[in-house]
Amino acid sequence: MDFLVPRRALLSVTDKTGLADFARALVARGVELVSTGGTMKMLRDQGLSVTSVSDVTGFPEILGGRVKTLHPHVHGGVLADKDDPAHLETLERLKIKPFDLVCVNLYAFALAAQKGLNLKAAVEEIDIGGPTLLRASAKNFHSVLVVPGVEHYGRVLAELEASGGFSLPLRKDMAAATFRLVSGYDAMIADYLAGHTA
Repeated sequence: MDFLVPRRALLSVTDKTGLADFARALVARGVELVSTGGTMKMLRDQGLSVTSVSDVTGFPEILGGRVKTLHPHVHGGVLADKDDPAHLETLERLKIKPFDLVCVNLYAFALAAQKGLNLKAAVEEIDIGGPTLLRASAKNFHSVLVVPGVEHYGRVLAELEASGGFSLPLRKDMAAATFRLVSGYDAMIADYLAGHTA
C-alpha cells in the first residue's frame, strides 16, 4: 500500500503533551479514535468522541491495568496486511476493524528507576502493552502508521494536511524510529535488572 488514508486510530500515551491537538486534527479528517484509560479520559475531557478499548475487545482492563490492549480485536486490527485479501477476509469474518494509525508512548521507566523504588515496585513501571503495540504497528508499516512520540506529531500532521494521508516513506521512517525506541527501552530495563538484586 503506497498511500494510507486514515480512518481509525489507536491512541494510548503516557506523555499527553500536544495529544489533544493531534487527536483533534485526526477527527477533523473523519478518523475514529480508540483509546485506553487516562488517555481516553483526557481526550473526552477535551470534548472529543473516543471509543474505549474495552468496547472494542468486549473485555475489561484487568490485573491492575497490566492487560488492556493485548487482544485479537486490537492486534488483529494492527497487524492485518491490507494488501492481502486473506487477511481482509479474516478481519471481516471475525468482525475485527483495522487500525490505520497507532500512537503510543511508553511508561517513563527511567523516572521510576530514579525514584529508588524497590525492585517489585519498579517492575510495575515496565510497559508491556505499549512496546507490543509499537512493534506490531512498526512491523506492519506497509498498512499502518506508527507514531512513537510527541516529537513526530508535526511531521505526521503536515503530511496529513498536505495530502490527506500518509506516504510509504513516512511510514517506513516512523517504523525505524519505533524499533530504535523500543530497543533502547528494553536495553534500559535489562541494565536496570542486571544492576539490582532480587
